[in-house]
Amino acid sequence: MYIRASNTIYKMEFIDEKIEAYSLAHSQPESEVLKKLNRDTHAHVLMPRMLSGHMQGNLLSMLSKMIQPKQILEIGTYTGYSGICMAQGLQEGGKLHTIDINEELEKMVRSFFSDAGLTDKINYYIGNALEIIPSIKETFDLVFIDADKKNYASYYDLVFEKVRRGGYIIADNVLWSGKVLDAAEKMNADTKAIDDFNKKIHTDIRVEHMLLPVRDGLMLVRKK
Repeated sequence: MYIRASNTIYKMEFIDEKIEAYSLAHSQPESEVLKKLNRDTHAHVLMPRMLSGHMQGNLLSMLSKMIQPKQILEIGTYTGYSGICMAQGLQEGGKLHTIDINEELEKMVRSFFSDAGLTDKINYYIGNALEIIPSIKETFDLVFIDADKKNYASYYDLVFEKVRRGGYIIADNVLWSGKVLDAAEKMNADTKAIDDFNKKIHTDIRVEHMLLPVRDGLMLVRKK
């Protein structure tokens, strides 16, 4: 997928399209619920490219199943695709806590959580994540950050002490359609925030980390 910003065209996916198609053809297929959620998001919701999608969703599901989290925190629900994927790895009795500021999507999101059989496993919050996160009295095994870019560093700082030792934080869009490669003086506010976040993680001696160039970039962070 390509997007245009100012006079520059940026690519959101960095893998060759034929390689990606082959990879998807030889990966776990989307469930019927995720297929419908994918279709409905593209048909009815603004900026559908924000959806995690099949490849990234599969990766999040696989990572969650490896980690086997008891408690997951997701910052940025959007239409629920990534949350459904991560919830597949929850331990028995585990919970996904997911936060989004857009109340207009609530009915759609709750409907798909129900269709996926996950209503009892998900606590869904509508509001400002910076205010909601401190009110959730849990220790998290997995945190997924996929919300407003200017607050990535703030979200990271806010959740860090809530993540168990050996737990994971994953941040989406850390390549920001390739705009992180721009000269500093040409970066807009969101790009600068993402670039600063990446540098913050890279210099944080409390964690191990890897920037994975899947889709729009995933920063994988493990708390030592």
